Amino acid sequence: MNTLGTFQLGKLNDWAATGLSLFAVLFVSFLALLLLTIMVMFVIDITQTKNSVRRNFPVLGRFRALFSHLGEFFRQYFFAQDREEMPFNRAERSWIDRVSKQGSETVPFGSTRNLTPGSVIFANGMFPKQEGEHQIYKPKLIGAGAKHPYQPKSFFNISAMSFGSLSAPAVRALSGGAALGGCWLNTGEGGVSPYHLEGGCDLVYQLGTAKFGARNEDGSLNQDRLREICANPNIKMIELKLSQGAKPGKGGILPAAKVTAEIARIRHIPKGKDAISPNRHVEAANPEELLDLIQKIREVSGRPTGMKMVVGDITRLHEFIAAVKKRGADSAPDFITLDGGDGGTGAAPMPLIDNMGLTIRESLPAAVDALVKAGLRERIRIIATGKLITPAEVAWAFCAGADFVSSARGFMFALGCIQAIRCNQNTCPTGITTHNKRLQRGLNPANKAERVRKFVKTMRYEVEMIAHSCGVDHPNQLTRDHALIVGTTGHSKPLSEIWPNMKAET
Repeated sequence: MNTLGTFQLGKLNDWAATGLSLFAVLFVSFLALLLLTIMVMFVIDITQTKNSVRRNFPVLGRFRALFSHLGEFFRQYFFAQDREEMPFNRAERSWIDRVSKQGSETVPFGSTRNLTPGSVIFANGMFPKQEGEHQIYKPKLIGAGAKHPYQPKSFFNISAMSFGSLSAPAVRALSGGAALGGCWLNTGEGGVSPYHLEGGCDLVYQLGTAKFGARNEDGSLNQDRLREICANPNIKMIELKLSQGAKPGKGGILPAAKVTAEIARIRHIPKGKDAISPNRHVEAANPEELLDLIQKIREVSGRPTGMKMVVGDITRLHEFIAAVKKRGADSAPDFITLDGGDGGTGAAPMPLIDNMGLTIRESLPAAVDALVKAGLRERIRIIATGKLITPAEVAWAFCAGADFVSSARGFMFALGCIQAIRCNQNTCPTGITTHNKRLQRGLNPANKAERVRKFVKTMRYEVEMIAHSCGVDHPNQLTRDHALIVGTTGHSKPLSEIWPNMKAET
């Protein structure tokens, strides 16, 4: 027995010695490899001429780029306050995340919002109606003079995001969610894909400056293709995009990495090449030609036809309205979608995101006033979009004069977007803006469609709650007297004092 025990103990000692020897070999090999790597990086850094920090501080200089890259992630999760981040803060993202999972909610212990100059608060009514006393109010009809007018079901809808910019599972989730939530889905300028049609929702077909899906080789309108697309009854309206918030004055950009064979087929463009849309429609170099194009699209499609734009110089909008008045109200676009000039979901150069076009806070009341003055306000519906992702922002838009509000990035958050700022790199970690199949696996369209439904349902409920608290039956009855804007002194004044209500010219 003692002999056996001695034998086993000796065997264990041999194994331990062998294990230690193997560990020692691996450790020494690791150190040798690490040293060799450092030497290689040292030689590379000290001989290269493109980066002065790495040339002056070989190896160590690399940590600056690493920390700069990681900084945005550490700030997002550990250092930034709930209402500090841009373009959307944690409080906004968290609200959408929660309500898209569980619907409308309550919070305890008071507001954490800091009322800075420009903040919006609302004037609650002294004697609001009780529950059950509010009148049912349908959203406004669009395109009464078109062959197929459109009666929307929802005042809050999904703004333009194309298949290409978004992945197939993301578009499928939006389509299914829009059908469940009873709102429309704007296709974005990438054309009508099978994934847009899959859910059976109402669709707004956006024709960008390249007219993807209904284009000739020179970028002009292909009437036969447009007629074929609009044979589908799910297509409810046509939106002619002049410009968008991400890049006013420049056409759409889809990087070559995202131009797959399927996307190339849908858009009628070459595979694997950057899809760069022109900065305007080839047929429309002035207001008169734009009205001709709108009329042609309305006649071919039979659908209400409008246009999307970012307002820059407001005088250009006045010139367009003057051209409409000269021809008559029947020539007018059925709606105008106003986007803010402070960015959007698409890839864009920073100078255009940061410095081009008016924000929706300025362009919306200005455009509404211009239409009122011209006597065209009831003829042309106004759809507001551009960073309107909370009930308060949506309610403000109705106070300013909007008929409808659409959101793109709000619905991206409902799909699970974490604001990783990787939309243009085909590496989106949530599968929303990538065509990498491995990354797309994380996005379940059925689950996310339900989140979309809850988000749009909660938004409608809470915007209506604001309207009811102000003493009106529906958001479309909100006026500029209901919105109070905080000034630099801390005192607020009604929006109607900042933008006085305009009267039509006689």
